[in-house]
Amino acid sequence: MPTPAPAPAAALTIDDAPLNSFHKRLTVFSSGGPFLDGYILAIIGIALVQIIPAWQMNDWWNGLIGASALIGVFLGGLIFGNLTDKIGRKLMYTIDLMAIIVFSIAQFFVTEPWQLFTLRLLIGIAVGADYPIATALVAEFVPRNWRARLLGGLNAMWFVGATVAAFIGYWLLAVPDGWRWMLLSSAVPAVVILIARATIPESPHWLVGKGRHEEALEVLKKTIGEGTTLEGITAHDPAAELSTAKAFKLVLTGGYLHRVIFISVFWTCTVVTLFSIYAFGPQILALFNLESGDAANLGYGLINLFFLVGNVVALLCVDRLGRRPVLIWGFLLSGVGLLFLAIYPHAPLGLIALAFAFYAIFNGGPSILEWIYPNELFPTKVRATAVGLCTGTSRIGAAIGTFATPLALTHLGLSGTMWIAAGIAIVGAVVSFFMAPETKGQGLEQAAALRTRGAGAATITLS
Repeated sequence: MPTPAPAPAAALTIDDAPLNSFHKRLTVFSSGGPFLDGYILAIIGIALVQIIPAWQMNDWWNGLIGASALIGVFLGGLIFGNLTDKIGRKLMYTIDLMAIIVFSIAQFFVTEPWQLFTLRLLIGIAVGADYPIATALVAEFVPRNWRARLLGGLNAMWFVGATVAAFIGYWLLAVPDGWRWMLLSSAVPAVVILIARATIPESPHWLVGKGRHEEALEVLKKTIGEGTTLEGITAHDPAAELSTAKAFKLVLTGGYLHRVIFISVFWTCTVVTLFSIYAFGPQILALFNLESGDAANLGYGLINLFFLVGNVVALLCVDRLGRRPVLIWGFLLSGVGLLFLAIYPHAPLGLIALAFAFYAIFNGGPSILEWIYPNELFPTKVRATAVGLCTGTSRIGAAIGTFATPLALTHLGLSGTMWIAAGIAIVGAVVSFFMAPETKGQGLEQAAALRTRGAGAATITLS
């Protein structure tokens, strides 16, 4: 009997393809932006320990320099997110890193506070540009079963960067003018990441959105496999290109406005306290009955490790438990740690360390969802615009909180400052309870679709 012909291999789609080496490489290279963001923000917290007495800076400049990168992230996300939707992910994926390298090196030569403020503002703009670029690329390439873990993993790399910066900064404190080397050091990983990113292709979702179907299919064949199809990527008329004004109008109206408000509020509530602790961690910890500045700086590095542990735990839970419970309980339980610090600011050192660890670990839930939700809840055509807008909005609150932290510590004291931080966590929990959707197990197009109300509800898609 003749041997029957083998059955043709089933066609692959992006959502259902198995995880492969390209997905892993893309995620690692894309995580360079979050790594640099964490590194840049954490290193300034230790650098300020030397800069403040050297320059005799007051609380005003202390707060401005601490918040400068966050202000820049707001501008970068707002401006370059929309530009990324227009000119593509790949080009912007490298330009922003070049800017980080140049401005990081320039920090070594500053002599006055306004110069440092300006350079960190520019670095922040470049970092803000990278958020919508890198996260959109990962969201648009990876299979649905891995999307949450890989997008959340990008955020975990923020804490890796911050942890590395904390220990490098602690080591450089023993060097005369060590703060200059601290600020210069961010150029080193930026160069490595820039070289690595040169191999990453353009997003097939973006290419299809521009009517470039053949290019998109070629990218999929090279990165996922020969049998990969464009199924699941919704095409649209490239002639109906959205202007900048129309792109922002789309994400600021109807159901998408609801999503912008939800993401912006929960993201702000997550990062206000987090960034304040990162920008002024050694100064805050020195007030908690620690014996020396060295102990405060070392404690700062250990808290970074707890933040990282919290992210890893949340990543293991987000696909099992779902987005909503990880977000809501993360806010509630991290708020408990802050509440203890507010009520007992002069508790024994062990209890203070435990409360900080409790806050840092459970903050992992809201932290990883900062990049999962925005990329899942908006369509390809405006994904980077929406992510940039939400990133920028969250950084307004974070910048205000970071600027106000040294003033609050001076005028409200440690306990009053921690009460405010605990209240912010509770606000995040309440908003998440009423507004957070569940996108567990959904394809990217399905998660981004708007749903009409009523029986047999229909979905409205825009890609």
